[in-house]
Amino acid sequence: MNTLKTEFGNSPMSLIAKQNKRGIIKKMRMKIVSFARVSTREQAEEGYSLPAQEKLLNEYSFRHSDWVNIKHFAVPESASGKQERKVFNILLDYLDTHKDIKVLLCEKVDRISRNFKDAVRLDEWLNEDEERQIHFVKQNLVIHKNSRSHEKFQWDMYIALARQYSNNLSEETKKGLYEKAEQGWFPGNHKRGYKCIGDRGHKIWEIDQEKPDAKYIEMGFVLFNTGNFTLRTLAVELFKQGWSVKTKPISISELHKLLTDPFYCGEFIFRGKHYKNGKHQPLVSQELFYSVQERLQRKVKAGKYRKHHFLFGGGLATCGECERTITWELQKGHHYGRCTKHKTSCSQKAYTREEDVQGQVLTYLDKLRIDDPELLEWVRKALKEAHRAGSEYHEDIVKELDTQYLRVKNRLDVLYDDRADGLISKDQYEYKKGQYEKQLNDIVEAKQKHCKANIDYMRLGINIFELAQRGREIYEKKLLMEEKKELLNFVFLNLKIRDKKVIPSFKNGFEVVAKRAEDGNWLGVRDSNPNKQVQNLLSYH
Repeated sequence: MNTLKTEFGNSPMSLIAKQNKRGIIKKMRMKIVSFARVSTREQAEEGYSLPAQEKLLNEYSFRHSDWVNIKHFAVPESASGKQERKVFNILLDYLDTHKDIKVLLCEKVDRISRNFKDAVRLDEWLNEDEERQIHFVKQNLVIHKNSRSHEKFQWDMYIALARQYSNNLSEETKKGLYEKAEQGWFPGNHKRGYKCIGDRGHKIWEIDQEKPDAKYIEMGFVLFNTGNFTLRTLAVELFKQGWSVKTKPISISELHKLLTDPFYCGEFIFRGKHYKNGKHQPLVSQELFYSVQERLQRKVKAGKYRKHHFLFGGGLATCGECERTITWELQKGHHYGRCTKHKTSCSQKAYTREEDVQGQVLTYLDKLRIDDPELLEWVRKALKEAHRAGSEYHEDIVKELDTQYLRVKNRLDVLYDDRADGLISKDQYEYKKGQYEKQLNDIVEAKQKHCKANIDYMRLGINIFELAQRGREIYEKKLLMEEKKELLNFVFLNLKIRDKKVIPSFKNGFEVVAKRAEDGNWLGVRDSNPNKQVQNLLSYH
């Protein structure tokens, strides 16, 4: 059979080949990947947020007919830092090994990165190829190698404020642990002889009857209190009685740790404070426990915290060599500080006067100042955008938690109706009722933490703007030392001192301002002509 010809005398295949050669045939679809992450454990359990993000990203990619989403990465629980880190590293490895992928999709900046280390890795990936892009769909922000300066600055501010939100949430979680301790529940790590029910911050401890540890710990207290045993001979005796740890007698150090732990008499120590109102069931009486302490000649005392009234105290200033805390003392009317390890391995042995540190800090505040009025207006707009995104982020979290609360509350109401109608037994009702009530309490606690952690982004933005312009003036107007310390802790994450020179680390977004100020490159481009940079910015606006 003759090959089919066109009216021009060419076969269809040869015509397609020619069209393809001329670029008439449409190019192959661009490969992209997407990334999603939820913000709370409750969202992961309910499956609420991930599907919403995936739907948004899919709809966005469908609007680009030349895109094809070949892989989706998801972090189901932000509370697990290791899991989030693992997925993020897998994403970067995948991008590194698949050079043909040019686009990465994400809902918002804070979904993919909450620290500058991750941002740097993403930035390195972008700068390797001008075609590579990251699309933050909800924020209508596209970052690439040649992004406009205001877009890169906006990205930096998003990350800085998102990290601050995360830090605040972490602080509220720590406060929750202290509240749990005040209620009488030990929120710390595993105790031999006990098992815990619930997650961190919600732990309820009870004696583990399935393992022999509790029985032998109690026996250890009783035997040692007779005065007939040392720690070494007691460990041997307990081994003879049948208690082995990895087929060997318990170590002397571990045994000493158990016999001096007030947890076993119904008390506990958490973060240096001695709580005597423990609600867990004790293994031994307080009389027996403290009798053993007398025999060990080691009484348990509550940790005491002595507040240091120094301007750069409280951990703000650290050694630039070994990163240990700088301690301060008063000598002849002046405050002097030096490394706590100056007598051992650290070479930073000289004292540094507080006035010298303060002078250098004020110089750093001066360096944050922006003199160009157009640049000031540009920074103000970037902060305003970051405020809007941060507020939306918080509102989304609280709204989702409210939705979950109503859902669980409805289930509890239905459960009550089922019990009233005799559809379920009393035991079934009590069991499910306990589950639902715990879920409601967890959601309420999560909402309270987020509400406390929520940053007043407008106030924060104004503070950043004002301090960047009038840092020294505002600082010098503060009359009380505590007010000065509050300002310093707002601007600086840490002040490292080495050879009497201060090296600051900033927070609350000041790391972005300081970096641009240090480089003299507020526009985020590598241009040797500053006037041209300003012209480019003004022409854009």
